[in-house]
Amino acid sequence: MGLWLLALLMLAAQSGRAQPASTLLPVPAEMRWGKGRLSLSKPLRLQLDNSPDPAVRPAVRRLLTRLQGPAEPPTGPVLQIRYGRVGKPEKFDEERYSLRVTPMGVSIDAPTSLGVLRALATLEQLPIAEKKQRYLPEVDIQDQPRFAWRGLLIDAARHFMPVAVIKRNIDGMAAVKLNVLHWHLTDDQGFRVESLVFPRLHTVGSTDGLFYTQAEVREVLAYAAARGIRVVPEFDMPSHTTSWIVAYPRLKSNDSTYAPYTSWRTTNVAIDPTRETTYTFLDSLFTEMTALFPDPYFHAGGDENDGRNWRRTPRIVAYMQANKMVKADGKTVDKHQLQTYFNRRVLALLQKRGKTMIGWDEILGPDLPKETVIQSWRGKKGLVDAAQLGHPVLLSNGYYLDLNNTAASSYLTDPLPPDTPLTPAEQKLVLGGEAAMWAEFADSVVLDSRIWPRAAAVAERLWSPQAATQSVADFHRRLPVISAELETLGLRHRIVPELLLKQMAGSTNVAPLHTLAEVLEPVKEYKRHFQGFTYTTATPLNRLVDAAPAESEVARRFGVLVDSVLAGGATAAGRTAASQRQTAALRAQLLRWQANDVVLQPQFLLSPTLREYAPLSTNLAAVARLLLERLTQLQAGQTPSAAWLAAARKTLDAAQAPAGQAELAVVKTARKLALTGVSAP
Repeated sequence: MGLWLLALLMLAAQSGRAQPASTLLPVPAEMRWGKGRLSLSKPLRLQLDNSPDPAVRPAVRRLLTRLQGPAEPPTGPVLQIRYGRVGKPEKFDEERYSLRVTPMGVSIDAPTSLGVLRALATLEQLPIAEKKQRYLPEVDIQDQPRFAWRGLLIDAARHFMPVAVIKRNIDGMAAVKLNVLHWHLTDDQGFRVESLVFPRLHTVGSTDGLFYTQAEVREVLAYAAARGIRVVPEFDMPSHTTSWIVAYPRLKSNDSTYAPYTSWRTTNVAIDPTRETTYTFLDSLFTEMTALFPDPYFHAGGDENDGRNWRRTPRIVAYMQANKMVKADGKTVDKHQLQTYFNRRVLALLQKRGKTMIGWDEILGPDLPKETVIQSWRGKKGLVDAAQLGHPVLLSNGYYLDLNNTAASSYLTDPLPPDTPLTPAEQKLVLGGEAAMWAEFADSVVLDSRIWPRAAAVAERLWSPQAATQSVADFHRRLPVISAELETLGLRHRIVPELLLKQMAGSTNVAPLHTLAEVLEPVKEYKRHFQGFTYTTATPLNRLVDAAPAESEVARRFGVLVDSVLAGGATAAGRTAASQRQTAALRAQLLRWQANDVVLQPQFLLSPTLREYAPLSTNLAAVARLLLERLTQLQAGQTPSAAWLAAARKTLDAAQAPAGQAELAVVKTARKLALTGVSAP
C-alpha cells in the first residue's frame, strides 16, 4: 500500500475526531486545524539536511529530548526542517515560519534559522495527552511576529541574579517568543559587571560585592544567542550612579562623601556632566563594555534625575548659566538642558563604537538626535511624543511586572491601540515593547514567581495579531498551560512559593497557611516602600508577602465564579443545573475560608514572623461569613436590611486594609457579591 493511500485512509478513519481547543501562547498569526493526529508513541526522526546555523541542531535535540526522551530513532515519523539562511537577531531578521503536522510527520519551513527556533517553541506546546497516549494534532500554522522588539528587562543591580537564574529565564523567554533580554546591570546599589579598566566599580560599589565576570557575561550571551535572543545591556546614567561614585569619587557632582547605597529609594545623586574627565572616564568604560556586549543597541538609562544634585552645586550652576542652559525667564537654570547636553555627549561616544543609544523617556527633548531610541515607562504619552518627534520607540508603561498588577492589565495594554494618534509613518517607529522586572522586592529566590506567568501576557500582546487577542478570558484559559510548561523548563515560579510557605509553617500543617497565602497579593504600585517596614539591600525576602502570588489565581477564579452565580438566574424556578453547581462551589469556597482562621491563629501566636498577617486571616473569615449570609439572602430572594448593609460595608472596608505589605485579593469581588442588587439562583 502506498504511503499516500495509507495517509488518506488514516485521515478518513480520524475524520470524526474533533480537535480540542488550542492552548498555544502566543496565538499564531494563522492556524488551520485538521481532524487527524500524529501519535507520539513512536519518536520523531529528525531530518535536517543543511544547517549553517550551529544553534539549530542543538535546539531541535533539546526539544526532542523533552518531547520524547534522548532516543534518535533510525526510522519512524519525520520532523523535517528547512530554512534559508542564518538569522541575525541583532538586525531584526525574519522570524516568520510555517509549521505543519500531519499523521505522517512534522515539517518546519522558515526563511531564517530564527524562524525555526520560533517554530520549535510552538511545536513544544502542541502535544496533547489523552488517556495514556500523547499525540500532535493535525495543524497548518503560518506565523510571524507583530512587533520586532519583544523584551524582558531583568534588574540584576538591586538584587544580584546568578547566571543560573538568568539562563532559566532566558529559557522562559524563548518559550513565549520574547527575543530581547534587557539586562539592567548598574544602579545605585551595585555595578554588576567586571571591569578590567575600572575594577573598583564591581568590587567596592555595592555592599555584597557580587558581580558577573566577563567570562560569565559571554556565557550568558552565548546561551541567549543559541535561543535566538539578543542581550541589550543597560548602564544607567547620569543618575542611579551612586555605586560608580563610591568607586570613583572624581565622578561626583558635589563635595559629599558617599558609601555603598543600601536603600531602595532614589538617591537623586548624579555624576558631574560638566567635567571633561567624566567623558574621558565614560570613553574608556564604553570601549571596554561595548566590546563585551556586541549587540548594536546600548541602553544608557537617563531616568529619575531631578537635577537637585546639580542645582545645589555652585560650580555646576555657573556652568549652566555660562552656557545659557536656562528656562524661558533667562535666569532659572534648566537641568533638562544640561542632561540633554550629557545625552548628546554619551550618544557621540556610543556612535563612535557603532552603537545605537536607548534611553528612558526622561531624556526626550527637541534637541535630542532622532536616532536615539526612547523607552516609554511613565506613560503612553512618552511613546506618542517620541514617535511624533521621529524617534524609534519602545513601550514599557503598563508592562511593569514589579508593580504586581494583573496579567490582564498588561494584556490590554497595546503599543499601537486602534485609537492611536500616530500616523502610519510614525507607527513604523514603534519597535515593540518590554516587560520590566525591577528587583527591589525580588531576589534570586522569588524572581521567577514575580515574572512568570504574567510576562506571557506581554509576550502574546507583542507577538500575536491584534484582532486575535481581544479575549482576556481565552488568554486566562491558556495561561495555566504555559505556566506548567515553564516549570518543566526549570522555572521556579510555582515551587518556590510553596517552599517558602513550608519554611514559615515549620512543623505545623502548611495547608491553612497556603489557603490564606493563595488569596493574598503584595500591595500594588510602589506602596511597599511606604507601609511601615524599612527595607535595605540586606533585608531577606522570606515573609508571607514574598510567598504570596503577584496575582492571585484563586482570587481571579473566585471573581469569575461570582459573576457566573450573579448571572445565573434570579429565582429558584430559573435555576439551571449549571447554576446550582456554581452556587454550591461558591458556598464551599466560602465555608473553607470561614473555617481557616480558627486553625491558623495558633500558628500566628507561635510565629513572630507570621503574626503581622493575623488580621488578614481574621478579615478573610469575616468576609466569608458575610458572603455566606448574602448568598442565602440572594437564594431566598431577600433584600438585605439597611443595618446589614452598613455592617457589610464596615466589614469590607476593614478587609481592604493591608497588613505586612500584603492585601486580600478577594475584597473587590466580595464587595460586588455583598452589595449587588441582582438576585442569585
